[in-house]
Amino acid sequence: MDFHFILTHIPAFVEAAWLTLKLSFWGVIFSLIIGFFCVLMHFFKLKFMGNLCQIYIEFSRNTPLLIQLFFLYYALPKLGLHLENIFPLNLLCLSVDESLRPAFACAIVGLSFLGGAYMAEALRAGFESVKKQQFEAGLSLGFTAFGNLRYVILPQALAVAMSGISANIIFLIKETSVVSIIALPDLVTLIKSLNSLTYKTDELLFMLFMGYLCIILPLSLMLSWLEKRLRYA
Repeated sequence: MDFHFILTHIPAFVEAAWLTLKLSFWGVIFSLIIGFFCVLMHFFKLKFMGNLCQIYIEFSRNTPLLIQLFFLYYALPKLGLHLENIFPLNLLCLSVDESLRPAFACAIVGLSFLGGAYMAEALRAGFESVKKQQFEAGLSLGFTAFGNLRYVILPQALAVAMSGISANIIFLIKETSVVSIIALPDLVTLIKSLNSLTYKTDELLFMLFMGYLCIILPLSLMLSWLEKRLRYA
């Protein structure tokens, strides 16, 4: 194992890991927003929107992220739609080089599109675990539908759904490895580039392993702690 090579290339790995973290962060945030929206459509029994959300969930979960990214990156621009110019993606893309903005926007949308479906299912399981009597009790205490959701249903639903949400967050971080297919310089792309130049396969795979471990392990421990806090709160 060439540790001098590893130490020399740590700055490049830190930069690639930072891009992976940014993609993961925004992918998780938008996934939670999409998932929560889908659950609310079912919670408030909006049949038409609920059916649309169910179609989206089935479509998203049954198509590979790789194919979704290909469509977003190659097909949409041919139709005249450039995601990096759409609000709020245009603001998020300011944090990366101009040449990377189309791929960065597509990666965020792809991760959010896929993750939103999984988050919706995790949240739905949490909402369905809350007994109907809890909702009726909240209404009898004078809560509005939104007040009942905020103070009665949501805390109990999140306590149950947190394990599924945590698993989906870790899943999305690992799925960022797929964005190398659209030339984003994440950890996997960096490994491929350096390996083609140096052939230091063992050292590069070790650095890739450590890179993802340093990102995922602390997050996993934090999510486990948060899950316990919600469960026993």
